[in-house]
Amino acid sequence: MELHDLWFLVIAFLWTGYFFLEGFDFGVGVLTKLLARDRAERRVLINTIGPVWDGNEVWLITAAGATFAAFPEWYATLFSGFYLPFLAILVCLIVRGVGFEYRHKRAEERWQRNWEHAIFWTSLIPAALWGVIFANVSRGLRIDANREYVGTLADLFGPYALLGGLLTLTLFTFHGAVFTGLKTLGDIRVRARRLAAGLGLLTLLLAIAFLGWTQFARGDAASLAAMVVALVALSAAVALTLADREGWSFLCSGVAVVAVVAMLFLTLFPNVMPSSLDPDWSLTVTNASSTPYTLRIMSWCALVATPLVLLYQGWTYWVFRKRIGTQHLADAAHGETGPRTADRATVTG
Repeated sequence: MELHDLWFLVIAFLWTGYFFLEGFDFGVGVLTKLLARDRAERRVLINTIGPVWDGNEVWLITAAGATFAAFPEWYATLFSGFYLPFLAILVCLIVRGVGFEYRHKRAEERWQRNWEHAIFWTSLIPAALWGVIFANVSRGLRIDANREYVGTLADLFGPYALLGGLLTLTLFTFHGAVFTGLKTLGDIRVRARRLAAGLGLLTLLLAIAFLGWTQFARGDAASLAAMVVALVALSAAVALTLADREGWSFLCSGVAVVAVVAMLFLTLFPNVMPSSLDPDWSLTVTNASSTPYTLRIMSWCALVATPLVLLYQGWTYWVFRKRIGTQHLADAAHGETGPRTADRATVTG
């Protein structure tokens, strides 16, 4: 295996890890409107991801940085072609992070309600846009002989891309609902399971349509295997949710996320950005990569840093592994949001 092939796999792994972890983050953010009935339940939902959401976003930074270092041509064409969608995602991630931190700073209902609206929309929009972006990359873009995107913004929102956006939105929301059932107690846990079952069936239908379209257009045996794994995992996640087996259901929903992302990367290789104008103008792992010397240095750095990051994140999830409910909120009886220290303490309560 050449180093540029290895780094294609590494970048695929980083994006997969990001969508697995940030996927349920986005889902929980969407559920603050779909599932929570009052401010106390919204606090519970936000507290389920409070200790981990910012660590999950490290995977996005690492994936983007690795793409820039290992495949600068890919990075340049990708981020210039999707400049406005990426800008929208960046703004959403900034506002979302501010919302998590500022929501509790003032006791006024209007202040908290506005930040809760912000958390909802800045979770929903990126969840859909990521699907639009990766569907376009998988399908192919209007890339010319200079390896530059020459299409328009409207070209990025065709039927296939919009279907991909709907799939990631429902998949991440389903993933978040299963995670909520795993991490909460009481009535909100029961309703999360019920909502997850319905979302899972909708996600399964969208997955059949989108993945079937992808396989028909440019699939092979490997992508077909990934498609089968994704559909089986989604079906199993729904069945396990109905059987009140949240742990196994979350594992299966995670496998479904991994399989969907893996299928898209499998349809790409050895391309990294196919050209819909001329296959000879496509960016590949060969013509878009850095020098072998750069890739060797990156490989040694990744070999040292990656296990440390995985250990730290694993430890974080272990520390904050307990379920929480409205009864763990320090001021649940008054229905008000307390100080940030109280919010964080409830995660381990």
